[in-house]
Amino acid sequence: MLKTSFLGVELENCLMNASGVYCMSKEELDELANSKAGAFVTKTATRDFRAGNPEPRYFDTALGSINSMGLPNNGFDYYLDYVLNRQLQGEELQFLSVTGMSYQENIELLKKIQESDYQGVTEFNLSCPNVPGKPQIAYDFELTEKLLTEVFTFFTKPLGVKLPPYFDIAHFDIMAGILNKFPLTYVNSINSVGNGLYIDLEKEEVVIKPKGGFGGIGGEYIKPTALANVRAFRQRLNEDIKIIGTGGVITGRDVFEHILCGADLVQVGTTLHKEGVGVFERLTRELEEIMKEKGYSNIEDFKGKLRELD
Repeated sequence: MLKTSFLGVELENCLMNASGVYCMSKEELDELANSKAGAFVTKTATRDFRAGNPEPRYFDTALGSINSMGLPNNGFDYYLDYVLNRQLQGEELQFLSVTGMSYQENIELLKKIQESDYQGVTEFNLSCPNVPGKPQIAYDFELTEKLLTEVFTFFTKPLGVKLPPYFDIAHFDIMAGILNKFPLTYVNSINSVGNGLYIDLEKEEVVIKPKGGFGGIGGEYIKPTALANVRAFRQRLNEDIKIIGTGGVITGRDVFEHILCGADLVQVGTTLHKEGVGVFERLTRELEEIMKEKGYSNIEDFKGKLRELD
């Protein structure tokens, strides 16, 4: 009932982790590989090891989470080695997430992937505020187009882009117009909603240390924004560009709504952090239950079929 395919590979279900959650080490990645997730993605890798921002940098709230992680990761070579080993073991579909700390580092990382034996999918994270004083790459439309234009002069392997949330219809139009110019495999919407603030009322203070308490918001707070981005891009992108929906997935009904808006796969972040890899078994069971309630025998029966009012 829940089987789906991605790039011609049949998956047991549409669920993945969101990069950044439960995927830092090879041990955590192995746990994901052995879980009920249909697929999984590595931690977003930079060229070099990064310790990340000072702690506390992540805080679970009643309706979600706030974080300012600072891209802690074990470095590009660590994760490339991991996926190459799994590839040798016959793994059919893998997702390797990368981002650079500069324009040139982005190009350098993707050239390394192109020149490597890696045959899986690369998730190019354009939604990290890596350069102080500069917006996230995907909020700079001109820079995004320039970067992707250069990337596709040499990159021929499957490539998806991870995007921040957009809040204006004009921005959906502009970004979709840019993305449609390139042979992208997918778009991942959304990353966390940036620069939220959560307060501990009893202590009258913020709950994370970096940036004076400002951080990315995830969880239940952001589901309407995530669904809007999935829906807007599905309506605007070329049909052959798939969509991974991310944001606000707490229950199987949330997964259903992402698919209804047009998501091909659905990633889980905050809830995975709270519950661990067992969350995938619960979510698949709940998704199956709502599909049975509605009389759907497979995901294709309702994918992208959200109705509008007459």
